[in-house]
Amino acid sequence: MRKNILILITLGILVLAGIYYFNRLLNERQAHLAEEEPVVIGLSMGSVREERWMRDRDLFIKRAQELGADVIVATSDYDIKKEIFQIENLISQGVNVLVIITSDSEKIAPAIEKANQAGIKVIAYDRLIKNSNVDLYISYDNVKVGELEAESVLSIIHHGKFAYIGGSPSDNNSFLLKEGAMKALAPYITSDDIDLVINKFTDDWRPENAYKNMKDYLNAGGQIDAVVAANDGTASGVIQALKEKGLAGRVPVSGQDAELSAVKRLIEGTQTATIYKPISPLANKAAEFAISMANGLSPESTTTVDNGLIMVPAYYFEPVVVTKDNIMTTVIQDGFYTFDEIYKTTVR
Repeated sequence: MRKNILILITLGILVLAGIYYFNRLLNERQAHLAEEEPVVIGLSMGSVREERWMRDRDLFIKRAQELGADVIVATSDYDIKKEIFQIENLISQGVNVLVIITSDSEKIAPAIEKANQAGIKVIAYDRLIKNSNVDLYISYDNVKVGELEAESVLSIIHHGKFAYIGGSPSDNNSFLLKEGAMKALAPYITSDDIDLVINKFTDDWRPENAYKNMKDYLNAGGQIDAVVAANDGTASGVIQALKEKGLAGRVPVSGQDAELSAVKRLIEGTQTATIYKPISPLANKAAEFAISMANGLSPESTTTVDNGLIMVPAYYFEPVVVTKDNIMTTVIQDGFYTFDEIYKTTVR
């Protein structure tokens, strides 16, 4: 009997000791977690001038915060010197990773080198950074986007006088878009079915610059049958110039980004197509990759891309053509816009 009592006492002591040490370890772990700092992401944006970049910013921040990270945003509005200064400031603040939407794919290199020296991972978001040690490029296949832009116009007309209104020459995407567009247009140009009467880039992607290029050509007596525009902003400038000559709706015009104003122009018939690049998956994936890279993990990639210095791991998404006929099954079905946002009013 006495022996059984001693055994029970011993077991009781062991149980109490186990509970004590378990609680102690738990408290230490909680204290350690409390001391851990959240991942801090520096989001450097060359601009939020275009409608889509504000969506990218807000969706990226939302997803990063859901995952427990903090985001510091810096916006330079196409001022590359300011952009470099802001990135250097983010580095000095001790961010764990940089996500950069650069305004100049070449001139940004000194800031990337400083990030490399500080051991900070760099993600090029939707705009490839050239001649630098970048850890990841996440985007849509911009060559494919350009090809789809041209094909959407060619589906309406594949002969006559065409214009290519490109993006900013400081943005590497502009060259990728043009590469894709020319891939589609080249056979028709070679066979003389298409005469490429305008072939210009658009400084800083400004609609007013696209407007001027088209207006100057038309005022000089130039004729136009179709326009491949690099994005919806440049398309809007082109369409304004066409309106002033009574040509809006008669000349097919393409664009990209599925801006709300562009989708409304699809309904009105002044724009033929826009290329939709769903922003949520892009922004969400970029936030997830940023946090995993800050924690020392390597992100997955679907391909690599040559940035002039290294083969950068890249993660691509697929773009989608939007016309007036599939608005319901694309941007509305995805929740990018509501039915009322698109159809309640139209662009004038």
